[in-house]
Amino acid sequence: MVDLQTAMAAAAAERKQRAGAASEERKVRRSGPNLGIEPFDPVKHVSKEKADTASMWLVIAFSVVVSLMMRYVLMPNTSPEKSDILYLMPLSAIILIPQVHRMVMPKSFQEFYGKGTWFKAGFLHTFTFLAMSFLLVNPPMGDIVAPKLASHWAIATDDGEILLFNEDSSKDGIIEWEVENNGRLDGEVWLLFALADNVNSDGAEVVVELTHQSVVTELASDEYYWANNSDRIANATKTDNSSAPNLVPHSKDQPFAINLGSNLAVGSHDILVTITEDGDPWENERVYKWKLVVVEAVESTES
Repeated sequence: MVDLQTAMAAAAAERKQRAGAASEERKVRRSGPNLGIEPFDPVKHVSKEKADTASMWLVIAFSVVVSLMMRYVLMPNTSPEKSDILYLMPLSAIILIPQVHRMVMPKSFQEFYGKGTWFKAGFLHTFTFLAMSFLLVNPPMGDIVAPKLASHWAIATDDGEILLFNEDSSKDGIIEWEVENNGRLDGEVWLLFALADNVNSDGAEVVVELTHQSVVTELASDEYYWANNSDRIANATKTDNSSAPNLVPHSKDQPFAINLGSNLAVGSHDILVTITEDGDPWENERVYKWKLVVVEAVESTES
């Protein structure tokens, strides 16, 4: 005879054994593709790497050709005012990249190209074009920027002995010089500045015009002033008795000394500096607008 407890334990063990067997039968052993994993094919992998490498070099070559055409074909026939097309048109050439692949690449490579390929090729074309265009429009391959102000401009008076600079800064394009009541700005008044360029600043044409009370006067630069007065310029003083601004230009800069006149009257004296240069491939231009304002001192009244 079997007692009740032993019979129940045997029944439970049998049920457990049957449940385990049924669970094993329900399990389906899935292969690699069913799990989302492609079987590794060394030959196919090597072919894909070759196709990607060939695509990279094709895009680089395509971008270089587009950049050269932009610089030596499109740019000489485009004015600086319409220069936006110089970037828009080459960058829009991205849409031609898939067609170029279909024309050049063998059939064995084309099967590996898809949306991911065109996405990467678009970025590669963009950055290759930007790098190439930067190299092609800057010296020694090109020059599209006119000379610029080397440091800053200054106004000085020269009475033959003392060279005096105004204490006002020229950073905002305006220098204000205070004189006595019913007075004038005594002595010869000089505009001093220097131009710097990444190629040759002395190859530019510089025109300086002075406008006072609607009268426009074109002024010439004294090419010997800096050389003859280098010590005076370096050791000059300012109206506040501090040291003069450091105007001595670099050896490669082009110095200018413009005589604005003698004993300038009270009022606004507008200075227009126009710089033009025969660049490559354009004619470069830069314009500076400065102003010297001569004002009378305000007398303080004591009550």
